[in-house]
Amino acid sequence: MKTTGKSNLPLAPRTAARLAAVQALYQMDLAQTDLNDVIAEFERMRFGAQAEDPDFKDADRDFFSAIVKGVVRRQREIDPMVDQHLADGWRLTRIDSILRAILRVGVLELLERPDVPVRVVITEYVNAAHAFLGKDEPKVVNGVLDKLARRLRPTEFA
Repeated sequence: MKTTGKSNLPLAPRTAARLAAVQALYQMDLAQTDLNDVIAEFERMRFGAQAEDPDFKDADRDFFSAIVKGVVRRQREIDPMVDQHLADGWRLTRIDSILRAILRVGVLELLERPDVPVRVVITEYVNAAHAFLGKDEPKVVNGVLDKLARRLRPTEFA
């Protein structure tokens, strides 16, 4: 995964936290890792001076923890919202685990982080889809998050 983008500049702390959150949720989904265990693992091995991936060294740890915990806490609310905005015949449980994690974290930010503008949320998770997936998935992320943002935060589109 190439996370630093074209300029090879270090990732902003929240961008790194978002990408780490996607990876943490993916790990929880595939390996059935406990929430507290995955957060502790990221704290111990992936952030700070001991970071395995230098892109995550300066990740905003509090932001990472808040959004991962938020997704777990509100998953029963988030999943049906995403399901409603996927293409006909597609269900959240049927799509790639990384794409599912990206959508869940993006929706969580739309729900709980009014301090982050909608356009920033959408851009960050479209970029995450580019970092982790192929060329079609970012379009899915953009479409789903845009539709939900218009419903959840209509004043930002006025």
